[in-house]
Amino acid sequence: MAGMDIHRRNNVTVTGPDDGPVVVLAHGFGCDQNMWRLIVPALAKQYRVVLFDYVGSGGSDLSTWSQERYSSLHGYAQDVVEVCDELDLERAVFVGHSVSAMVGVLAARAAPQRIGALVMVTPSPCYIDGDGYRGGFSTEDIEDLLASLESNYLGWSSAMAPVIMGNPDRPELGQELTNSFCATDPDIARVFARTTFLSDSRDDLQSVHVPTLVLECTEDAIAPREVGAYVHAAIASSRLVTLDATGHCPQLSAPEATAEAILDFLRDVRGEPRG
Repeated sequence: MAGMDIHRRNNVTVTGPDDGPVVVLAHGFGCDQNMWRLIVPALAKQYRVVLFDYVGSGGSDLSTWSQERYSSLHGYAQDVVEVCDELDLERAVFVGHSVSAMVGVLAARAAPQRIGALVMVTPSPCYIDGDGYRGGFSTEDIEDLLASLESNYLGWSSAMAPVIMGNPDRPELGQELTNSFCATDPDIARVFARTTFLSDSRDDLQSVHVPTLVLECTEDAIAPREVGAYVHAAIASSRLVTLDATGHCPQLSAPEATAEAILDFLRDVRGEPRG
């Protein structure tokens, strides 16, 4: 696909110094690149920051969406690889929120020359409990969640977004996530939700051999702390940091702490002294 098509298809935006090391920020289910706005200024002082929307989200070209491609996390990973190819990125740091953390694992394996480090923000390789693993949900929980989403997406969004966001004392955060969910085409959201909540990427973690930061929150209804510990244990080259934050979206609820944890990791990856 021609270069300008990739930019338009994924609504690619780039900020920060042209000659700076590159950080790619990838949003999760029901969101878009706007979710990163509170930490971009801190990163863009030194780093070239690449933002994009997965096809079907935000300002992407919805006409290029297909259920066949985006019924698998590999379809989203293909978006990442094509954006990196178009920008000719080398050894970029990929920052993935929620399900995008696992998309980053797949993209790094598919294009190791493009991605040199991973930051996983509240990741989960599998949402369903089983075989001594705690993902946070039973099979019945996920089936009920998907059934509710498919029968009344707007109602599901209004009920679930505040739970996912956490921080009930700051209702504006839950409202922002609700608005983001509700702005997504319901038919596309249903496919992305099934792709997300039925995925099992636990075996894929063994393929990660790049420096990796796992960021978790003290309380998270979607990715409990057992999940962060599991991901950290599965990736030999990883570092686990527990943010003094609650909810599933610390880039919104605790942007300063999230940005600083990412910057500390980036300095270490580059062998720079911490500021």
